[in-house]
Amino acid sequence: MYSALRSVQLAARRTASMSMSMSTGAKSLTIGLIPADGIGREVIPAARQVLEALPSDVMPARLNFVDLDAGFEYFQKHGVALPEQTLAALKGDCDGALFGAVSSPSHKVAGYSSPIVGLRKKMDLYANVRPVISGAAATASGERRAIDMLIIRENTECLYIKEEELHEGADGKYAIAKRRISEYASRRAGEMAFAMALQRDRMRQQVAASERTWKGRPKVTIVHKSNVLSVTDGLWRETVRGVYAANAEYSQGVDIEEQLVDSMVYRMFREPEAFDVVVAPNMYGDIISDGAAALVGSLGLVPSANVGDNFVVGEPVHGSAPDIAGKNIANPIAAIRSAA
Repeated sequence: MYSALRSVQLAARRTASMSMSMSTGAKSLTIGLIPADGIGREVIPAARQVLEALPSDVMPARLNFVDLDAGFEYFQKHGVALPEQTLAALKGDCDGALFGAVSSPSHKVAGYSSPIVGLRKKMDLYANVRPVISGAAATASGERRAIDMLIIRENTECLYIKEEELHEGADGKYAIAKRRISEYASRRAGEMAFAMALQRDRMRQQVAASERTWKGRPKVTIVHKSNVLSVTDGLWRETVRGVYAANAEYSQGVDIEEQLVDSMVYRMFREPEAFDVVVAPNMYGDIISDGAAALVGSLGLVPSANVGDNFVVGEPVHGSAPDIAGKNIANPIAAIRSAA
């Protein structure tokens, strides 16, 4: 279990070469705090308390915090969900950030767009890294099995480019949504997945084999639906496989497999211990990573990190939970783990 936790911490912190300059001996770090909506205003302060309580041998840098605005409630008051001053502070003053939760409505609201989706695009946080770990995960068969899975979700494209059209036809209204899959974004997600697989393996080698949850060679599972979406998912599949084929370290040190997204969901609940690193386009990754949370307790326990080359935003996987917001009963574990 120790090796699994350490490898996940390292994965969420690929910041050794990418983001928060902790490994460079920085004397101070400035963390932007964006509680946003609902229970975000309860769990992000809890994560801050934990960070502030860390001893100096764990957190050698002095931490400074900046409170920043975003969210649907902010939009209702000010007409913008992700204010420019928040982006300017993140880019100019912060080494990293924590985002709480957003209460995006399920119906169209004129002028509104999700601030976390916008944040990922404008800060170029191209990969969402979601660890799913348990010493005894509940499976569909009722058995309990140890799992150590890391889901890499491409974070900037797919249907989440939010280009939709509503038309009127002879048979009534119909809607069209555009889906974007590019070599550029697919390649970056693939690079992240294979690099993480090798990095996790190096961490595992530091402890006894009996203590490791994953005991095989590093493995990356590419999720797609190219048997139906042969152009978009076909490009995704070919590009990620191309990353593997072009790098000898990956092709020699990592096993590779493919999984259609529907069978991925089925296998994940039947045999979650079969997966090491999973890489998926944006929407598939969103769905399977939320589903995977059910294997290890709930959405209230599962962390994530929105990772770019120069910045990281930790984000608990759960939503704003308006039914319990303000009652001080929200579980802060996901937020605390997202801050790790």
